[in-house]
Amino acid sequence: MLDVPGGRPQTRQTPAARAQGGLLVTGLFVVLLFGIELVNAATFHALNRTFGLRPRSADGLLDILTFPLFHANLGHVASNALPLIVFGFLVFMSGLRVFLTAVALSWFGSGLAVWLIGGWGITVGASGLVFGLFAFLLVRGFFNRNWWHVALSVVLFLSYGGILFGILPSVAGFVSWQAHLGGALGGVAAAMLLKRRGLPQQRGAAER
Repeated sequence: MLDVPGGRPQTRQTPAARAQGGLLVTGLFVVLLFGIELVNAATFHALNRTFGLRPRSADGLLDILTFPLFHANLGHVASNALPLIVFGFLVFMSGLRVFLTAVALSWFGSGLAVWLIGGWGITVGASGLVFGLFAFLLVRGFFNRNWWHVALSVVLFLSYGGILFGILPSVAGFVSWQAHLGGALGGVAAAMLLKRRGLPQQRGAAER
């Protein structure tokens, strides 16, 4: 038996509770995207001109906060919906803090890349988040030296690895490869930031 400093038992969320939370959070986010697109379509996509990301403009820096929430059409939302739920759910299984960190850095990395090196048009869409979460899942096991995560990354690569061609300018075509590349780099950065450190030996703990 180990004496825990402070005498307060630590409670951990069960995998079932995390799974439920992950499905709820990612599902509600996708529902939000569809709802926004319905309103956007009703205004003939005027919202895209207001909240879409305009590269290398002062106002465009604020657009980094909004552009993933808006899309070109319902088909555009639908193409992002399933991978957002799948990848977001898998990331959420590692905890809310991990999920929020991966989403935030993927979101920011995607927007920053578009602002810096994007074309002259307006960029919208959550595909940068898809690439960020996917990249996070691919590399985190190697940073954490967690072989279960490595095995998952292999399965995901075999199943979805083809989407990585979306970071190449010559392949992506009219799609924003800059958003994909920036999102992926943000996901890798999140994996590095959340790298597990060796647990320090607890001093003063008495084993009985």
